[in-house]
Amino acid sequence: MTFVVTESCIRCKHTECVDVCPADAFREGPNFIVIAPHYCIDCALCVTECPIHSIFEESDVPEDQVRFITLNAALAEIWPPISCKKAALADASQWARVKDKFDQLSMMPADMARPADRH
Repeated sequence: MTFVVTESCIRCKHTECVDVCPADAFREGPNFIVIAPHYCIDCALCVTECPIHSIFEESDVPEDQVRFITLNAALAEIWPPISCKKAALADASQWARVKDKFDQLSMMPADMARPADRH
């Protein structure tokens, strides 16, 4: 099994989870991070580090978040690795408790985003 980043991470992008990952399994997009399933070693260190409780073991992903299992895998194929903590997005605190924000997900790779879109 692998771990999965779910919807609550969108527009927040806290990276405390990235900092503790011994496998460098995280990938970074403009306003979301994902876990590359082929790199995840199922250590669960990231789960307790996520301040917004966005990471779940694949078999425990809430039913309304199941699409994030395949989305993590797909985006991990195109987004670059991230292996150290960065500041959360500037408006992360405003988005932390927002539900249903899938429409806010930017899927363009972070290194291709316009400078104004980078955080």
